[in-house]
Order: sequence, then C-alpha cells, then structure tokens
Amino acid sequence: MAIPDTMTAAQVVEYHKPYQLNTVPVPKNLEPHDLLVKIAVASFCHTDMMVTEGIFGGSKMPITGSHEGSGTVIAVGSAVEASGEFLVGDRVMCGMPRNTCGTCNECTGPDESQRQYCSALEGHCGVLSVDGFFADYARCDARWTTKLPDNVSLLAAAPLACAGRTVWRGVQQAVRTASLKPGDWLCIVGSGGGLGHMAVQFAVQLGLRVIGIDAREQGLAASREAGAELVLDAREGKEANVAAVKKVADDRGAHATVLVADVTSAAALACAVTRTHGTVVELAQPENFTVPFTELIMRDIRLVGSCFCSPQESRDMVSSITQHGLQLHTVPFEGLEKIHELVELVHSGTIKGKAAIIVDKEQVARDAATGIMKA
Repeated sequence: MAIPDTMTAAQVVEYHKPYQLNTVPVPKNLEPHDLLVKIAVASFCHTDMMVTEGIFGGSKMPITGSHEGSGTVIAVGSAVEASGEFLVGDRVMCGMPRNTCGTCNECTGPDESQRQYCSALEGHCGVLSVDGFFADYARCDARWTTKLPDNVSLLAAAPLACAGRTVWRGVQQAVRTASLKPGDWLCIVGSGGGLGHMAVQFAVQLGLRVIGIDAREQGLAASREAGAELVLDAREGKEANVAAVKKVADDRGAHATVLVADVTSAAALACAVTRTHGTVVELAQPENFTVPFTELIMRDIRLVGSCFCSPQESRDMVSSITQHGLQLHTVPFEGLEKIHELVELVHSGTIKGKAAIIVDKEQVARDAATGIMKA
C-alpha cells in the first residue's frame, strides 16, 4: 500500500476552540515498537472534551484529537517486525499509551493490571503530547495495541479502545475488591451512557444482577436494552433510589457500585445505594467529587479508583466479547469534516451511546457484515 506524505487531521489548536482540520505529515518515521495504522474509525470520548478545555494542560499544540481508534496496520517498527506479533494487514484496536518506561514499579511489578499507571511514559495518544486518531493515519505503540478477531468490527472496536477498556477494568475491579460472585448485586450509576451501557453488559455476562441508574430518557432506555434487571431514574432523588435498591437487594443495598456519571451529586448517590462495607469504583472524571462523611466513614464504604486497563486486560476484554458479544450504541459520522457536527450532538446531551467518525469508509464496508457487535 502506497503511503502518502500528507494527510488530514482534526486538531486542537487552542483551548476552548473548535477542532481545526489541517493538512499534516503522515508519521512515517517509526520507532521500534511503533505501528503505523490506517485509521478506519475514531470515536469521541468525554476525555476529548477535557483535552479541548485544557484540563490536562502541558500538551503540545496543535495535537490531533481522539484516543479511541481502530484500523489496519500498514507498517511496523523494527522490534515489532522481529517479534512477528503484528503483521501488515492486521486489524487492530489502537493503544492509547505510548512509550511506557519499562523500568518503574508499575511497568515491572507483579500486578500486570497496573501497567497503565506508568508515569514516565511519552504520553497518551490524543490526550497528552502524542497525536491521536482523528486522522487518516496514526502511530501507536504495539505493546498497548490489541489485535482484533475476524468477528469484531472496526466500527465497534473504536469505542472499546478507551471506553470499553475502562469499564471492563472497572467491573473487574468491583469483582476483585468486593469479592463479588454470580448473583450479587452491582449498581452502575450512569448506566445508559457510552461507558455505562457497556458496563451493564460486562457485568451481566459475569452473572451479576445489575441495577442501572441514569437521568436521561435515552439513558434509561439504553440501560434496559443492555440488560439491567432494575432501572432507576436519578431525577427521582437519592432517597427514592436508595429505597428502590434496598427493596430488591436484601434491604441492604448493592454489594458494589461502578460510577461513570460525572455530575456533582453522582458520587454521593453511588455511595448511598451501596451496602455498608461495600465498594464504589470511581471511573468518572469530574474536577472534584463530594461524598458525605456519613456515607464514607460511618458506613465503611470503600472508594476505589480505576483507569483504563492493562494490555492483558484489553486482550481479555476482546476475548470475552468474541465469546459473548456486545451490543454497542454508536452514532457514526462519515468523514473528518463532520467533526463539528459530532461535537454539537455530544454537547446537546441527547446522544445515545458513543459518537464516532468513520475516517475510511472502505475499511468499515469490508467488515460491516462480519461483526458480532451492532454499532
């Protein structure tokens, strides 16, 4: 495949300003662990809003947006070529971290599920210092990239690249920390959003009984479709939600809760619906979150943070999806020039699921009939 010298990229050029479509060089100079991927789909995440608002700061400008990408490998670095792990033509879900140090405790410690916490890495694609996937081509780190089986579509894979990986680990964290077993109750606050509707399905596949809480009509519908056994409207208030959860969950509350909603009141609600000595796994990224001390201290609620997932956890997620399937709500926009329409829809608050840009419609068309997931 001939690789052009230039490409189109949707870039953040200034904080609090719209994306700008620029013509930029194709990143052909590959480092040993690099893959050059012809991007098929790049999706939009809440974190992308945080990037445009300058919340992470310290990044180079301009920076190509999106940290959720999928596509086809068209070139590999020397170390990748030697290992044979990825070949030209492989369909992949792009990795987000780039050039982790390989020497810190997170990189070398016994717990593989902590690899993503390396703080001495070069950056994260589309978030900090490294260009992302709103482009025709992108470099990504093979060590953090996941090969896709034939029955997982590229359109479905892009939202999994961050949102899927994040909630997969979040549910696993809840299982580990709270020692959950099949039949236990897991509550998901924000269950009908882009992350939440995936979390519901992952939990159901583990045999957990799921309570979904959301505050939008679209979110309530998505929670039911995802398989939540009980769906509650957060707009009815904390007391009503707590009473409804206790009614089905032994009059005690959920064994654990996964929090993916970033509204101010969500953390307090998550703790309130969780039984005494239970666990709340925090995935949402509000600037601050507030929990009444009476919930945290007097009821011994364990608050656990979780971010992204490790390379092996990503492979485990894809393996599980291959076995069980996953129904995804994705709103596709065709072409990078539709980026402003995408952002407008996301900001409207009416979207159901995840918004994505189809960068290369030919790749998407080729495997449209092979995906076990509906995107």
